[in-house]
Amino acid sequence: MMRTIHILNGPNLNRLGTREPEIYGTTTLAEIEAGCHAKASELGFSIFFCQTNHEGQLVDWLHRADDEGAAAVLLNAAAYTHTSIALLDAIRAISVPVIEVHLSDPSQREPFRHRSYVGMGAVHCISGLGPASYLAALEQAAQL
Repeated sequence: MMRTIHILNGPNLNRLGTREPEIYGTTTLAEIEAGCHAKASELGFSIFFCQTNHEGQLVDWLHRADDEGAAAVLLNAAAYTHTSIALLDAIRAISVPVIEVHLSDPSQREPFRHRSYVGMGAVHCISGLGPASYLAALEQAAQL
């Protein structure tokens, strides 16, 4: 049976392609998802890929990944990365390894983005590679 990697995306990522292209590029989330499906298949995994603008939904999906025995979670929590203790608590409450993912490099952006609550619970962080951040994170997840 093929193992699943859950790829969870937070607020405003549904606007990729048109949202601040100078920071996030012009690739849409649907294009990122298609690339992730292809890469996961190459690595022998399936994926559950989703996006929400709601913090509690991300918490629920983290719990779901654990309940379903996911191989790993890739989490681009977007702005919640820097504000959500609830997400940190959810990551610490599950046994599935979580890899933090970002299109841009938060450490090179505004000072408020330098703290990552998600990173306090994640096993790895891949950032600053644009859409390739997701592919690199999938490769990392396949090695866990």
